[in-house]
Amino acid sequence: MTENSATGPAPLAVVTGASTGIGRAMADELVERGYDVVIVADEPAIEEAGQQLSGRGREVVAVRADLAGAAGVEQVHKRVRATGRTPDALLLNAGVGVGGRFDLTALEDQLRLVDLNVRSTVHLARLVVGDMVAAGHGRVLVTSSIAAVAPGPYHSTYAASKAFVHSFAEGIREELKDTGVTVTSLMPGPTDTEFFTRADMEDTPIGQMKGKDDPAVVAREGIDAMEAGKPSVVAGSVKNKLQAEAGTHMPDALAAPLFARATKPQDRPD
Repeated sequence: MTENSATGPAPLAVVTGASTGIGRAMADELVERGYDVVIVADEPAIEEAGQQLSGRGREVVAVRADLAGAAGVEQVHKRVRATGRTPDALLLNAGVGVGGRFDLTALEDQLRLVDLNVRSTVHLARLVVGDMVAAGHGRVLVTSSIAAVAPGPYHSTYAASKAFVHSFAEGIREELKDTGVTVTSLMPGPTDTEFFTRADMEDTPIGQMKGKDDPAVVAREGIDAMEAGKPSVVAGSVKNKLQAEAGTHMPDALAAPLFARATKPQDRPD
């Protein structure tokens, strides 16, 4: 356990999906703020991230685990408990996208998305939030998306998964209001990460869009909101905030074809 000389023991944060993108930026930001971190991802880059973060004076535990399966979630919880500490913050950021027309995408990819984006979020939250409630304090940040506010053609399962986790965060926030544990939903817009490549959405207008948000800015705004105990934050550009507001109030029948213009592949079947 590391300590901050002025305030005693350092707080502990758990970040999933922390090898690249917004999750890695979250880990960087937390270390800068004096947190020890447990970082999680299912790829070798998580070990490199752990080594780089460890050189900045904080205690870092890197866990390579596949959160799309229950065994991976249980593995992470065991590693967190092995620190002998209850996390002060849980950042549930792991997620993937699948782009393309639903009937032309692989079923196994769609089901893995549901397992990772939805099932693992609920599973790990249940385990760690239980520990936080027992300790009487904690902050939870769930990475949703502005895609949560309306139907998402050509990445329909992804958008639905983000609607689920946003609603989940808002619901358990109310349930936990007298426990000392707060829950915040982070809603980024298009961000300059590997997401669009990994989701096979590079040939879409949104994938090719210039001026995507900086993941460091998204991470900082999300963590600011989490530490302040806010219910949600639409991070990044003013355009994101306008789109989230429009999607919230626009009838789905109008929103779906409008948003499809940004997510429809340009060189694939209709």
